Amino acid sequence: MSASHSSSRRDLFRLAAGAAACVALPRAARAARPETYSSGEIVENGHRFFGSISRGLAEGIEKANKQWGRPNAYILGQEAGGAFVGGVRYGEGTMFTRNAGQKRVFWQGPSIGLDAGADGDRTMMLVYNLPEVDGIYRRFAGVNGSAYLVGGLGFTALNNEEVVVMPVRAGLGARLGLALGYLKFTPDSTWNPF
Repeated sequence: MSASHSSSRRDLFRLAAGAAACVALPRAARAARPETYSSGEIVENGHRFFGSISRGLAEGIEKANKQWGRPNAYILGQEAGGAFVGGVRYGEGTMFTRNAGQKRVFWQGPSIGLDAGADGDRTMMLVYNLPEVDGIYRRFAGVNGSAYLVGGLGFTALNNEEVVVMPVRAGLGARLGLALGYLKFTPDSTWNPF
């Protein structure tokens, strides 16, 4: 047997072994980064979701996209929260991605600050730089400010390393204040905000 014939067999064997290893990798290890959405797509979905309350939505999304690029996921859901100095917030919804499907998500979190009141909100969360779908399951910290009586539309930015979540809330209730806190995203509902 010649050296070149033996070398080509060895290369063929290595190629086959590499292909078999790729097929055997767990699905999570092969998870692709979700593709991005255009501003127009986000605004259109927001108008459908929020209805007539969404006049400032396009402007807020344009500002966010200039700062963080285009979102590669978004969440539509509802949440409720209340505070008197310390507060809590609970929510649930569906996360949408262009190429990785939909996923049910829950979020909860504490806050502390000069904040008082209660609210119930329809919430759209834009997710920027999400490395993979399960990358949403972590804590995102930030400062939340609210000032409305009866209803309003508010934007907040929360981050964890390079991933940014921007909740857009259209709420009913009475809330006034500024608070520091975080939201923890989980695959299942829980009452524990920590």
